Amino acid sequence: MKHLAGRALTLLAVLALIGLLPWLTTTDPALTILHARYSDRQPTPEVLDAIRAETGLDGGPAHVLGGWAGGLLHGDLGTSWVSGQPVGPDVTAALTTSLSLMGVSLAVALLLALALSARTLRRGARREATTRAGVLAAVLAALPEFLLAAVLATVLAVHLGWFPALGWGTPAHAVLPALAMGVPAGALLGRLLDDALPAAFAEPWAKTATAAGLPPRRIARHALRRTLPGLLPQGGLVVVGLTGSAVAVETLFAVPGLGSTALAGAVAQDLPVLQAAVLMLLLTGLAAALAVRLLSRVLLGPALTDRALPALVAPRLPARKGVAAGAVVLAVVFCAVLVAGLLRDPLHVDAAARLLPPSAAHPFGTDALGRDVLARLGHGAARTVLLAFAVAAAALLLGLAAGFLRAGALTETVNALPAVLAGLLTAAVAGPGPWGAAAAVAAVAWAPLAAHTEALYVQERAAPHLAAARSLGAGRAHLLRRHLLPAVLPPVTRHALLRVPALALALAALGFLGLGTQPPAPEWGRMLSENMPYVERAPWAVLAPAAALAVLGALAVLLAAAVRGRTGADTATATAPTAPAAREAAA
Repeated sequence: MKHLAGRALTLLAVLALIGLLPWLTTTDPALTILHARYSDRQPTPEVLDAIRAETGLDGGPAHVLGGWAGGLLHGDLGTSWVSGQPVGPDVTAALTTSLSLMGVSLAVALLLALALSARTLRRGARREATTRAGVLAAVLAALPEFLLAAVLATVLAVHLGWFPALGWGTPAHAVLPALAMGVPAGALLGRLLDDALPAAFAEPWAKTATAAGLPPRRIARHALRRTLPGLLPQGGLVVVGLTGSAVAVETLFAVPGLGSTALAGAVAQDLPVLQAAVLMLLLTGLAAALAVRLLSRVLLGPALTDRALPALVAPRLPARKGVAAGAVVLAVVFCAVLVAGLLRDPLHVDAAARLLPPSAAHPFGTDALGRDVLARLGHGAARTVLLAFAVAAAALLLGLAAGFLRAGALTETVNALPAVLAGLLTAAVAGPGPWGAAAAVAAVAWAPLAAHTEALYVQERAAPHLAAARSLGAGRAHLLRRHLLPAVLPPVTRHALLRVPALALALAALGFLGLGTQPPAPEWGRMLSENMPYVERAPWAVLAPAAALAVLGALAVLLAAAVRGRTGADTATATAPTAPAAREAAA
């Protein structure tokens, strides 16, 4: 009951934050409404006061929150500040579109997960199983959806013309967005399933069934059902992650869903639209998590009460050779390219050199303003990665504090909130910018570290040496300094370092959406969004930052695998991680 109460209070706090956006924003809502709907009027104090009184924004926070909550109880999602029309019909239509796209994306993810695990299922049903999903699946799982969407739009839509690049309305329009959202999710699920199946096939029931001559397909089916309860929490987080990835993917493909609607509301400071869209996305994620929990209970059945189901213990599998060497080689080449870019001027504009292809003078070509792409790539990496380290440090401090305080309900709620939604809310309050994007990512990045800290803290408090120290008269400060911190801090710090590439990708995603670094400063996500209109004439301007992000994802996978191989499992999260964390854990 206490756990449920904590989750309910946390959810109410998030809803209150959404309702208070018009009061929290640093932009005067009356000015936004005046510029959008009454452009012929002068912004005099009397006019602004009249607009505030008309829209109910002349009261304090309690008045604003009460008006929004009262409207929700009556099915009123508010009135758009820009158009003056009710928000409800547009958001309802966008919700239908987003649910359709998420359903197709989830089907793609499940099919890909089964395809990646097919070899293990066939081999394990006959003899000893080994994981075969491979490095490619791990790299695909680490790719951000907006990057894959940009590559698919460039190759399959623009150059090959196989699918429409923009719009919604026919089954063909759903193919590329569904692939962009479903492939990373499916690669993650495939990796997790492929890693769990050998443990199921190693259990006594599977060996007995094989010796008794049961058909391999039947054994494989039971092994798949045996692993599903443990994977369903990750599946729920994948579905929650789809709500965040929908923002970038829908925007890039001009899909009129909740994601693109929320982004348009944030950019235009049309907060009623943003409130309604974020609320629907949040409720969609919570409904998915609840459905996963119910499905898990159905699959486990009586084992929930009689605890008859043992935990899966994976057998020892041979370590992969060359992972560390591959990570070192890739990192050296990557750093060399970035250093070469740092030696060039990223802001120099040459109108005579617009959209030039790669050459000796410009190894990666130029963009639409004639700026050197290599220079912007190098300086953008310095900006993005340094900011990611700062976010990782802040997330580490917050995670340690929340973990030692055992804020489990808050941790679980934030753990299921995509960074993109946090970025939308932050942009609505403080406006777009690099520090707002960093604050948004840090606001959700601490949750997996807190879960890891709490698990290690509980485990260490139960250790016999701690009880012995207490019996000898050790105080709380001594126990914390000599026993708890040395046991918790090193593995959680390694965990935070492994998250730096994922944090850089999250910052790039916000930059791609226009919520992060503003022009003309170079940043990888911003480079993608700026050059997408010229992708047909100058694909190199898009492929360069896309390749850099892909290499960063590959480095995250290889680094995680190398560190895990040397230090064991203590660098992984101790409870269900967020989608980016789960992708790293799948390496």
